[in-house]
Amino acid sequence: MSIKISASGDTAVIVEFGDEVNRELSNLVLSADATMESSNIPGVIETLPTFRSLLVQYDPLVTTSEQLIAKISPLMDTLASHEYCARSWHIPVCYEEEYAADITQVATATGHTVEQVIQIHSDVLYHVYMLGFLPGLAYMGDLPEALHLPRLTNPRTRVPAGSVSIATSLTTIYPYESPGGWHLIGTTPLNLFDIKQTPPALFAPGDLIKFEPISSAELINISQQISRGEYCLKPEGTPT
Repeated sequence: MSIKISASGDTAVIVEFGDEVNRELSNLVLSADATMESSNIPGVIETLPTFRSLLVQYDPLVTTSEQLIAKISPLMDTLASHEYCARSWHIPVCYEEEYAADITQVATATGHTVEQVIQIHSDVLYHVYMLGFLPGLAYMGDLPEALHLPRLTNPRTRVPAGSVSIATSLTTIYPYESPGGWHLIGTTPLNLFDIKQTPPALFAPGDLIKFEPISSAELINISQQISRGEYCLKPEGTPT
């Protein structure tokens, strides 16, 4: 395994593990993240896992990139022995066409029925690779090849919050209304980002996600429970 550690700007160091998107690299990134957290290196402010790398932000008044790289390098030798205990979430999703603007087109484009698209998408235990684009937006893989589609040629200017979408080998949920170019195949009533919570993002890199199909009536019912503060979603497992 070849690991590259280098400065990234004047307040960060980046640890790169490869140039692909796969579980093996992601597990190394997560192991590096956990190792950095437990090491308590002076000056480190935050670590940010991505698909294939770990960004380490630091206080330049406390340390330098050269000093930090010298401390990080030997830590990378212990990554193989680290075991990551993922949290597992069951996420309710309504795949009915009223809440899934592109599901019929996705079925046609992939040569499946709508029911098959729902089954294929909801049968997978997805891995959260990273958060990005919007606060709380989780890039999840690995979408079965049977549903692989390129992004939309003409992205939407407005995608509703809670939209479950797919593109290439990934699936995600839009935490806020925003522009977007992914195919919309469902809706979840859950709030994925709440600044009043600690941490504010519901998901974290390394989490496992299972989508559970629900009816539109169940979607409305859960939404009402959430608005009344009566709905509580908890994951299985505890992260290291």
